[in-house]
Amino acid sequence: MIKLTNVSKQYRIHSGLRTVIDNINFEMNGDDKVGFLGRNGAGKSTLIRLISGVERPTSGDVERNVSVSWPLAFGGAFQGTLTGMDNLRFIARVYGADIQYVRDYVQDFAELGAYLYEPVKAYSAGMRARLAFALSMAIEFDCFLIDEIISVGDARFHRKCEEELFEKRKDRGIILVSHEVHNIRERCNSVCVLNHGKLTKFDDIDEGYHFYNSLI
Repeated sequence: MIKLTNVSKQYRIHSGLRTVIDNINFEMNGDDKVGFLGRNGAGKSTLIRLISGVERPTSGDVERNVSVSWPLAFGGAFQGTLTGMDNLRFIARVYGADIQYVRDYVQDFAELGAYLYEPVKAYSAGMRARLAFALSMAIEFDCFLIDEIISVGDARFHRKCEEELFEKRKDRGIILVSHEVHNIRERCNSVCVLNHGKLTKFDDIDEGYHFYNSLI
């Protein structure tokens, strides 16, 4: 289960404090598939980071009784002067994963070749995303956080990512942020709309979209 209780997030800007997430409550089981909708700047990515633990809330509690991924394709935890392989080893140790298995999986899936042994600061954004996505699949989690559908590389690699995540791990939980209607319709069984820091959940996706469209 993932549970947010009275969670708020504020950032200090020149004019004072800006509230991005405003006292929201949210709960889902480990195998639920929930879509998040909101206009640009509504705070969807902030909410994903709070759920993952990448950021802490200003107030309130985030409870996780299942293992939760970092936001897929998020490479913010990589140390740029270390090689991809060094980062891989470090992350595998943090999560208690078998380093040999993780190394073999990432080498095969990410298709980085010799770049896996180069400093991550030399990677393109796409290469960092490939490494982060492959690590997410190699470590394994009960619930995956997806800030927009993975669209790394060409169509073949994109299909490979979707098969690995949505087909081979269809028994896992998903929190999916997307502006594309079909993504949430195809992948989720409920939807939450974030507006002015407030979160409204709909078990009926069509009802959620109707509410979301009324805000645009």
